[in-house]
Amino acid sequence: MPASATKALRVAVLADSDTRWKWGALTASRISPGATEIRLDGYLLRGRATPTPRQLREVGVTADTLREVTAVEFLRAMGDATGEESYDVLVLALVGGGVQAMLHGLGRVWQDRADRPVVVTGYVGVVYEKLADGLLLRHGADLVLANSRQDADRFRAVYEGVGADASAVTEVALPFLGGADYTGEPDREGGERPYTVVFAAQPSVPDNRRDRTYLLERLIRHARRHPEREVLLKLRSKPGEHTTHIEELPYQKLVQRADPPPNFRLVYGHMGEVLDRTDLLVTISSTAALESLHRRIPTVVLSDLGVREALGNHHFVGSGCLASWEQLDEGHRPVPDPEWVARQGVAADGGYETAFDEARERIAGLLGRPGGLPPLAPYYTPVTAPGYLPGILARHHLGPDGAPLPGAPAADKEPGPVRQVVRRAARGAYRHGVQRVAPVIRRMGEL
Repeated sequence: MPASATKALRVAVLADSDTRWKWGALTASRISPGATEIRLDGYLLRGRATPTPRQLREVGVTADTLREVTAVEFLRAMGDATGEESYDVLVLALVGGGVQAMLHGLGRVWQDRADRPVVVTGYVGVVYEKLADGLLLRHGADLVLANSRQDADRFRAVYEGVGADASAVTEVALPFLGGADYTGEPDREGGERPYTVVFAAQPSVPDNRRDRTYLLERLIRHARRHPEREVLLKLRSKPGEHTTHIEELPYQKLVQRADPPPNFRLVYGHMGEVLDRTDLLVTISSTAALESLHRRIPTVVLSDLGVREALGNHHFVGSGCLASWEQLDEGHRPVPDPEWVARQGVAADGGYETAFDEARERIAGLLGRPGGLPPLAPYYTPVTAPGYLPGILARHHLGPDGAPLPGAPAADKEPGPVRQVVRRAARGAYRHGVQRVAPVIRRMGEL
């Protein structure tokens, strides 16, 4: 009998960034069967994007326990979690290579266990690049969540196209959609808040100074042209912090060279709270566009830099949301195509709460499966991908059989005060190298 039948459902989430922690923790609460009480244990994978305390507070998702681990430490914890301490569900909220490494590592530590947890994985937002690569790296989980009907169809086509089992693909929706519907423009004559335009910036798109400077200049120009409006630049992280993607040219630095008007501001915080006061959401290709569309907020995906796969805005072809700053400055407001919106898992017309029913039913069925669960069976093995898989596993200090490599970083106990200081300093130096030194070296190489 699964633990969930007699006590709170025990769920573990392993995440490697702030946005993936948010996705993983909220997904865990959405897919838990019925009205089951949840005990949530969070594990943050140590690396360049490990969330800072500020980022965790901004995400606003809490857990019963939360600790930072290496891959080997996490695998050890999963192997030791037996009996009353065993987990019912494990959510892998990681980049594709991390998921693949954990599937092989977990397959080894659970090789003699039929009572293993149900393993769930998926994507934190819009899937617009590396579709086949990312999907095959996630293959082997019991559930591979697709955030929309369109993604579910694409995911199954990829798996079936390589002869892999596609039964794990499960249609859901983005777990962080919600909030009050947009009620219309504020009544400025009645003393309400000013009309608010929000540009949702992305850490890695666009990826060069010229294009990022252009977008900032257009945003500032819009603020000058409409002094009665509040124009906000919504940022994901502060300089020195990392999120899911590396940000080499933070807007905070670029804006120092500009001269923005008083009605222009930089803002941080929870995206949902920013959307509460948004009248027009503008972005290149951020998942924030889907959050905004879900709430019926006028939403624009910029075409200024072209509609290109490299920007991710090609995903919005057919949405009715593509427009340029020139058009926005003249008062244009795109109208979203309802059929396109429905296929993206954006339930603006209701039905969002039922979007996770299939996942809940499948997890309940797996938890009650007679004889437990079969071994994890990823598509990639030393037989199917002998030139690719070993490198993926080695990045997480695992050998081809999923066992820790000699010298792999792990700890048998919590580090002492001195070790904690050294670890923080080392991580700070690493992040400095990734964000400051590496980009300079790359630019020098382009000269």
